[in-house]
Amino acid sequence: MSFNYYISILFVLLLITHKSYSKAIPQSKDKKELISSNNQITLKTKWTQNGITLVEGNQLYDPTGISIDDDTQTIYIADSGNDRIIKWKFDEKQGEIVAGGNGRGNGLNQLDWPTDVILDKKTNSILICDLNNRRVVRWSLEINAYGQTVINDIDCGGLKIDTQGNIYVSDYVNNEIKKWSAENPEGIIVAGGNGKGNQLNQLNYPIYFFVDKDESIYVSDHLNHRVMKWIKNAKEGIVVAGGQGKGNLLTQLKDSSGVMVDHLNNIYVVDSGNNRIVRWSKDSKKGQVLVGGNEKGEEANQFDYPTGLAMDRQGNLYVADFSNHRIQKFLIDNH
Repeated sequence: MSFNYYISILFVLLLITHKSYSKAIPQSKDKKELISSNNQITLKTKWTQNGITLVEGNQLYDPTGISIDDDTQTIYIADSGNDRIIKWKFDEKQGEIVAGGNGRGNGLNQLDWPTDVILDKKTNSILICDLNNRRVVRWSLEINAYGQTVINDIDCGGLKIDTQGNIYVSDYVNNEIKKWSAENPEGIIVAGGNGKGNQLNQLNYPIYFFVDKDESIYVSDHLNHRVMKWIKNAKEGIVVAGGQGKGNLLTQLKDSSGVMVDHLNNIYVVDSGNNRIVRWSKDSKKGQVLVGGNEKGEEANQFDYPTGLAMDRQGNLYVADFSNHRIQKFLIDNH
């Protein structure tokens, strides 16, 4: 079997072990700003410590990436172990399969370990990282029987759309983030791409990342246990969280995963190996534990290797709790 096959399997193993022809891509028209729109969040903002199970364990198997649609009060979930994408309205007891769910495979109606999903509201479709099929696919939310391959031959871990409608994809084998636009239909490297390593111009197993309104890219540098900020057109990144070795101190991260940034440039990181969500304020040398950090477990205040992270318009946090096979919601505490 190929080297890339074993690398893609490594991604799966990195998660599971903690349980015990490039094609021109059509430019998205989704202009939605990625950065949090909740201007009420401050450094004093807190969240309830006990999460609400939004989607229960018997509905999911190894969830990873998640995406919120505030307008319809819906969460989209990469249900990796079930090779499908689930659409779940907040007030309903059962979700809807909107991509995959036809067994594991490489057919246009199938997925093989999807790891991330984002919504393109202008085309009423979703974009999916189909990891083991080494492709990015688009599925219409109107007619969802088949997907359309929009990027081939890429070891995709995560993806995003910026405010200009450009599409970004992480390549965890080549340790880089690439950007597709109308001007660059073949994709260009915008972060990393200098081999695997821990230098400022390198990455080591990047999966999830975030793009802000200035097109700066915040990369969760998974095996370097840090978050790197790459300013637009930069040749190297800046360490903005972690980077002090693998560990559980507030200056450290362990297997960083999901990442997002709010309007104050505070960085929210899924610290997977430490089973916690931490916030690093701008220019801070250490993080603050927001939720979790109570050892591995399945109680309402615990996680078991969390991965994906999202925030809704009100500032509530959503976490894909991978090994507990659930989605947890943590309410913002305005009192």
